[in-house]
Amino acid sequence: MGKKKFKTEVDQLLHLLIHSLYSHSEIFLRELISNSSDALDKLKYLTVADESYKNITFEPRVDIILDEENHKVLTLSDNGIGMNDKDLEESLGTIARSGTKNFLNQLSGDEVKDSNLIGQFGVGFYSVFMVADKVEVLTRKAGEEKGWSWTSDGKSGYTLVEKEKESHGTTVILHLNEKGSEYDNRWQLEQITKKYSNHIAFPIFLHYESKSFEGEGDDKKEIKEDKVEQINSASALWKRSKSELKDEDYNEFYKTITGDSEEPMFKLHTRAEGTNEYTTLFYVPKKAPMDMFYADYKPGVKLYVRRVFITDDEKELLPTYLRFMKGVIDSEDLPLNVSREILQQNKVMSNIKTASVKKILSELKKFSGDAEKYKEFIDQYNRPLKEGVYSDFANKDDLLELVRYKSTKVEGWTSLAECKDRMQVDQKGIYFITGDNESMLRNSPLLEAYKSKDIEVLIMDDEIDEIVAPMISTYKEIELKAINKSGAMDDLKTEDDEKKETEIKPLLEKIKTALGDAVKDVVASSRLHDSPSCIVVDENDPTAQMQQMLRQMGQTEMPEVKPILEINPDHDIVKKMDGSSDEDLIKDASQLLFDQAMMVEGMDLKDPAEFAKRLNRVMSKAL
Repeated sequence: MGKKKFKTEVDQLLHLLIHSLYSHSEIFLRELISNSSDALDKLKYLTVADESYKNITFEPRVDIILDEENHKVLTLSDNGIGMNDKDLEESLGTIARSGTKNFLNQLSGDEVKDSNLIGQFGVGFYSVFMVADKVEVLTRKAGEEKGWSWTSDGKSGYTLVEKEKESHGTTVILHLNEKGSEYDNRWQLEQITKKYSNHIAFPIFLHYESKSFEGEGDDKKEIKEDKVEQINSASALWKRSKSELKDEDYNEFYKTITGDSEEPMFKLHTRAEGTNEYTTLFYVPKKAPMDMFYADYKPGVKLYVRRVFITDDEKELLPTYLRFMKGVIDSEDLPLNVSREILQQNKVMSNIKTASVKKILSELKKFSGDAEKYKEFIDQYNRPLKEGVYSDFANKDDLLELVRYKSTKVEGWTSLAECKDRMQVDQKGIYFITGDNESMLRNSPLLEAYKSKDIEVLIMDDEIDEIVAPMISTYKEIELKAINKSGAMDDLKTEDDEKKETEIKPLLEKIKTALGDAVKDVVASSRLHDSPSCIVVDENDPTAQMQQMLRQMGQTEMPEVKPILEINPDHDIVKKMDGSSDEDLIKDASQLLFDQAMMVEGMDLKDPAEFAKRLNRVMSKAL
């Protein structure tokens, strides 16, 4: 096959790794061991679940070999599943996941100083080029006869050729550069392995040359001896008792399975016995995974059956809205040969999933008691939780205790429970306003009546709120009401408001005639104090923002939803219009009131040029 070029995105990644993550070079060993562990997991599963692999002699292990004669060479080998030529090209010649490509396109070397990049996108192999100026991967796939060699300097592409290899597995040979020479050291390799990979579930052996001296004086001789030592604990941490584990044990294991350089925000270790026997160990990262909102996000939970790895690519192990969770599920009851299709319909797995979600939400509720720490969680994961409110009806009540919103009453985040506690004695509902711009929402004329009566309004400026908020409907028997809907003000309407509406009814009719079919209705407003007009939608119609979202989602053939224009009877402009006999002026003023109300809500004017002409005419008459 010969010489080949890297794909463009690999060139980008190598540049970022070498120039921006240089100080994190030790993670190359963590990433190579992690890759070996994955390869061993896959073959271990096949030897118990697939008849064609059951005759393979397999004692899983990872070997790190120091070349004492040539101090520039470091070798890491495993006897896992191995790769063929196609696997090598897909794994080491390109980055298949579109999310990675999209992310890399948004970055430059100066912006990336965080080694999390590597673990986030599963491209850790390329970190070897921080410490080596030449790398050879010699590999043979289990069950196949041909071996393959992949060689690269990390700059000019790679060479892929057929090469004999005695057994299945993968050997990575690093020709260390000046930076990498610091890892040509037994103590350094052992320390890094214990730091990042102590809890890899397979033994890791370090091969090195031991030197000692015998005799004294002129008879003193140097004795060299080849030694092999296991340098990790090789135990499944999640199966150990919580009482014997320290925070540092949990944190090291988290870093091993995620590639994250930071400690987790939150952990949850559970062992269930009874009808279903299983163990779970879940973590919440301090920072949301960078691919959290990509359609091809990488699931963070690994499934084991009796310590045998089954899959780390199953998105159904937890609900989609908990896709940020990392960790392990280990079942004693599932069959080892469980397929993806069976997994999705399996009653045992369904029970584990249901119980795990309940436990996670329950523990997050406890975690929310620490306001400062919970704010860090909400800053990262509020939106996925809102997805859960929409999609997980069974856990909706628990999720409503966890989501947070901004408010006209308090700084920062607030809960629905806190908002309910602050309600006025005669308040009829919890009020909210949705949109995509916090500043615009806080200055909306729709808030005027609520501010004047000191009534709290929740500010929902996440676009997902447009979809989720209407689904909440009630919180502990208190109705949630959108103030950009026509019916929300019915609670605050007084006899005086009704009287004013009767008095300016003739003007309302004139305005409605002037605007024609641009509006659904024109009514007197009881919500406005300082502004002359605002727009709302009918109680059963989607808001302007929702209409815009639906169009972006491809629903171009939906019927046009017309807004309701509300007029402030107490405003000077409206009073002057009511007393004017100039029909042309009333017509222009009516359109201007409508246009400015649309602009305040962030809507585009259909005809800006006509708006300017109309404004000029009115200004000319006023002057």
